[in-house]
Amino acid sequence: MTDPIADYLTRIRNAVKANHRIVEIPSSNLKKNITKILFEKGYILNYKFDDDSVQGNIKIALKYHPVTKMPAISKLIRVSRPGLRKYANSENLPRVINGLGIAILSTSSGVITDKEAKTLKVGGEVLCYVY
Repeated sequence: MTDPIADYLTRIRNAVKANHRIVEIPSSNLKKNITKILFEKGYILNYKFDDDSVQGNIKIALKYHPVTKMPAISKLIRVSRPGLRKYANSENLPRVINGLGIAILSTSSGVITDKEAKTLKVGGEVLCYVY
């Protein structure tokens, strides 16, 4: 696998389209940080890190509207990829749907959202857009 972050996003995207409640993904520290951000911002219901095996797994409970059954995540877009890295400095941070979505960045301060990067005045690699 050449791009584990794209695989992570694709697994979530496919589970949402199939209306699954739980998706299981191979673990890494970067994926754990992205999962924590998705939970804090309300895009997923819950998560659990299973470190039983060598690599470990992340179990993510997806979030849906109780009445309309619409998923909380409508789009997951991979921005920076191994063939073409995308970076943004603190002045040119991306705005996703005019501030309604989030951009997840990998910075020197860790994996954070675009709004947190703006307050900390740091830039970094733009990993993905979520809305």
